[in-house]
Amino acid sequence: MMTIPRTSLRRALARVGAQEDLNFLLTNRLPRRLATRFMGWFSRIEQPQIRDLSIATWRLFCDVDLSDARETRFSSLHAAFVRALQPGARPVEADPAILTSPSDAILGAHGRIEAGRLFQIKGLSYRLADLLGGDAARAHAHEGGAYATLRLTAGMYHRFHAPHDLQVESVRHIWGDTWNVNPIALKRVEALFCRNERAVLRLRLAGGGHAVTLVPVAAILVAGLRLGFFPEGAALRGTGGRTLPCSATLAKGDEMGWFEHGSTIVVLAPPGFALCPTLREGDRLRMGEPLMRLPAPSVVVG
Repeated sequence: MMTIPRTSLRRALARVGAQEDLNFLLTNRLPRRLATRFMGWFSRIEQPQIRDLSIATWRLFCDVDLSDARETRFSSLHAAFVRALQPGARPVEADPAILTSPSDAILGAHGRIEAGRLFQIKGLSYRLADLLGGDAARAHAHEGGAYATLRLTAGMYHRFHAPHDLQVESVRHIWGDTWNVNPIALKRVEALFCRNERAVLRLRLAGGGHAVTLVPVAAILVAGLRLGFFPEGAALRGTGGRTLPCSATLAKGDEMGWFEHGSTIVVLAPPGFALCPTLREGDRLRMGEPLMRLPAPSVVVG
C-alpha cells in the first residue's frame, strides 16, 4: 500500500486551506465559543490513544517542530501546545538599545501610529483606543510611536517573553469574540483585534523608562491566556475587566505567559522607537530576536 509523505499531504491540505471562502467558512462560520471550549477540554485528554492521535493530527495539519522542546513526551495535546523549550533554544539579543520579539511569530502589519489608528492589513485600519478597551489616554501616549503585529501560528512555540528588562505596571483582561486571526479573516472582519478577547499589559522599560504596551489577542480554539508573573494569571477571565496594578519585575527574555493555541501579540511603543530596518511583513521571527530599536537615551516619552 502506497503511503503519502506527510509533507506532501500537508502541502495538499494547505492548498485547500488557501481557498479563501472555504477557509473562512471552516474557521469562522461555526460556533466559535463552543469550538473553543471543546478544544480546551479535548486537548487536555491524557488517554494515550487519543493523545497520540490528536498530536499526530496536529502535526499533519501544522508545521510543528518539537525538537527543541524541553520534554520529549507529552501527557496531552495541550501539554504539547504549551511546551517549554530547552535552555538556550532561543538566544536573546542582549543589546539594551533593542526591543526583542516577545514570541515566535510571523510579522504582520507594522508602522507608525498616526491619528490614533493602526493597520490591521493593507487598506483596513482600526482605532488604537478600541484595541485598548477605550483607554484614550494610553492610546494618546503611543501617538506617533511604532507598532508591530506578531501572529503565532498553531504549530509555533506558544509562550511569550519579556522584550526588555522591565516592570509590568498593570494588567487588564477584555472579554470578546474568538475570530480566527489569519490573513484571510483580517481581510474580511473589520477591527478584528478589537472584537476578540485580549489582555492589555502596560510595561515600563528599565533604563530609559519608556512605556510599552503588549496586547495578546486570543483567537478561535484559544482556550486560555495565562500570565505566569501575575497572581490572577491562572484565572484572568475572572478579573471583571478591571485594570489591575502589578509590580512584577522581569529581565529580558523571562517568560511572561502563554497562549493555549496560536494567536497574535500587538506590540505598541512610544515615539522614537522604530522597527528594525531589515524586517519586512511576512518575516518569521523567533523570540529574542531584534524587533525594534529604542530611541536615543535623552528621549523619554510615555
